[in-house]
Amino acid sequence: MTATIAPAVHHNTQALITAIQHNTQSDAIGRFLDSVRWSVLGDYLTSSTLQRGHLLIAQGDHDGRLYFLESGDLKVDMKAPNGQVHLAILGPGSVAGEGGFFTQGARNASVSVFTGCKVWTMTPESFQALSHEHPAVATSLCVALGAVLATRTLDLGKRVAIT
Repeated sequence: MTATIAPAVHHNTQALITAIQHNTQSDAIGRFLDSVRWSVLGDYLTSSTLQRGHLLIAQGDHDGRLYFLESGDLKVDMKAPNGQVHLAILGPGSVAGEGGFFTQGARNASVSVFTGCKVWTMTPESFQALSHEHPAVATSLCVALGAVLATRTLDLGKRVAIT
């Protein structure tokens, strides 16, 4: 028996695409993935509006979700033996969860909402559907996420902020 893959649902992601295009950080995913592919990707994302303090990713979790930030800010923290360590603030157009997306392993850090935000989520199941229906776009997303991961790894200040 084969699993049925639900069809994509079209979402208006223009504000997300704009945020991604305007993000000028060295680890910005927009540097590696064009807006044409984003128009396809948007059909495999779900949006949430979240308030300050909401825990998006918990350090140690194994959920594999990927998050794209349309508006607001996310705070990345890590529990250390001597307490909580603040690692980064991610702004509009950023991606979070790239480490867990690839490894399906334990998250290295926690990500919470710093200022109210709109976040778009890609689940492992929606990525599977994207891979089945648009393999070239799925491959482009993986290459772009790999570039983000490599950029963050090479930047000593962001290396520990890979979630």
